[in-house]
Amino acid sequence: MSKTETTGETTGEAAEAAEHDERELGEAGAQLSTAPQERAVPGSFGGVMGPGAAGRIAWVWRETTGWTRWFWRQLTSMRVALILLFLLSLGAIPGSLVPQTGVDETKVEEFKAAHETLAPIYDDLGLFDVYSSVWFSAIYILLFVSLIGCIVPRTWQFVGQLRSRPPGAPGRLTRLPAYTTWRTEAEPEQVREAALAMLRQRRFRSHTVGDAVAAEKGYLREAGNLIFHIALIVMLVSFAAGQLFKSEGGKLVVEGGGFANTLTQYDDFKSGSLFDRDHDLAPFSFTLDKFVGTYERTGPQRGTPRTYEAHVTYAKGADGAEKKSVIEVNRPLEVDGSKVYLIGHGYAPVVTVRDGRGKVVFKDAVPLLPMDSNVTSSGAIKVMDGYRDKDGKKDQLGFQAFFVPTFAGAGKGTMLSQYPGLDFPVLALNAFHGSLGVNAGLPQNVYQLDKRKMKAFKDEQGADLKQRLLPGETMKLPGGAGSVTFEKGVREWATFQVSQQPGNMPALVGAIAAIAGLAGSLFIQRRRIWVRAVRGKDGVTVVEMAGLGRSESSKLPEELADLAATLNSQAPTAPDPAEPVEGVRA
Repeated sequence: MSKTETTGETTGEAAEAAEHDERELGEAGAQLSTAPQERAVPGSFGGVMGPGAAGRIAWVWRETTGWTRWFWRQLTSMRVALILLFLLSLGAIPGSLVPQTGVDETKVEEFKAAHETLAPIYDDLGLFDVYSSVWFSAIYILLFVSLIGCIVPRTWQFVGQLRSRPPGAPGRLTRLPAYTTWRTEAEPEQVREAALAMLRQRRFRSHTVGDAVAAEKGYLREAGNLIFHIALIVMLVSFAAGQLFKSEGGKLVVEGGGFANTLTQYDDFKSGSLFDRDHDLAPFSFTLDKFVGTYERTGPQRGTPRTYEAHVTYAKGADGAEKKSVIEVNRPLEVDGSKVYLIGHGYAPVVTVRDGRGKVVFKDAVPLLPMDSNVTSSGAIKVMDGYRDKDGKKDQLGFQAFFVPTFAGAGKGTMLSQYPGLDFPVLALNAFHGSLGVNAGLPQNVYQLDKRKMKAFKDEQGADLKQRLLPGETMKLPGGAGSVTFEKGVREWATFQVSQQPGNMPALVGAIAAIAGLAGSLFIQRRRIWVRAVRGKDGVTVVEMAGLGRSESSKLPEELADLAATLNSQAPTAPDPAEPVEGVRA
């Protein structure tokens, strides 16, 4: 073999050996390295996940869990709970200042008409329906979660404290803020037994630990704190349930008239989103037998109501027995969970309308709305069907009505009532005929007259027909168009609010519990007392008493002094060895 060939073979073998060594070194390096390696992952794209993907997933998971824990710790802290409670209070302010859709839609429309610039902004912010808005609900829910997050761990901690015993005495009681000591000839065991009995008699949780008695009192402070926060949750849940399941409706009933608790009987009705109008209305009915109202007649309090009573006959269900009851202001009638409140009162003059042929086309008590404290009232009388003039032509009549229960007299005053009682009733009417607009398909206010398509009746002088009527008097319509009679015997009416508030009682209980818990957490002081009794070098027992308040309390030294005086009476102070004993010279 030539030298050249030998060299070539040697070079090729060397290259293969070098490549083999590099491969082995690479595998060894891979085993020693901590860098992530490529591994086949089932379900990954291409069958293999890159070396940094698993690390990125782990990093994302750690960061996500870390931020979640941080957010939960912040949310369940007492500081954030107080901030949310403050925000909830601030959020309720617009609900009191801005008209709310759920309370009075008419006022909301009036506000929008009067504030064309602010109304769209308020609408976008949900200020016309604050308590159902997204932002108020968010604060409400976050506060609810925060309180639960605060209470649950503290409850378990409090339970653990109740199950545990007070800790043993510190090594140096002299460092505590309240401290006293004396020497006694009683045995240390006797002193500890006496201290244990005394502290238990004072309702301290106490036990003996080594050479000392450990006692603690005031656990109700933390219990009051927990009760306060639990009561807040009860109130929040009660308010939420009250808003979701409530119902509230109004009804005006004239004396002799009745009401059945069905949806069609209400003048206005609103309910919570989870209230079932078909099944949740309590079945009952009542009739207004009479309304009794008395008023102060003399002095500066003249006209002030003294008695407001609605005498009713009510029955539960369709076949229930009839019962008598009296509904007064703040004294509602309660039937099957529904409360019937008396909220208003007024007068309903009885009016008879005859057409041009003398036929009675309308006869009823017409409720009129009070305008002032003396029950000056206004309203409308509408004759929509059955009226024909003297020629037999169909028409509709409308009357603007003003009523005063006590008129000053012709020439003695304007059409304003002087007293809310029925001393001198007068009814003033303005007469119109034409179209009342009831067939236009638009809702109308029953107490207002739409005169856009009506004409006023004219008197002999060509002026609009107006007349004041006493009970029993009649106003003749011109041209034989008929007449209107103010009948004797003015009836009275009352307005009732029928409400079903399932969350009221739990909310009341929660409020009382919150006040009691807050009082306990503020006025109950948690403190610890230690009594150590050891034998000194001279054989005399040394008694040490010390106290530590878990919260600032100025009464702790006084309490410790009282306990020390009581214990000292059972373990009296020994004479000082430096002082001569009576009968013996030093």
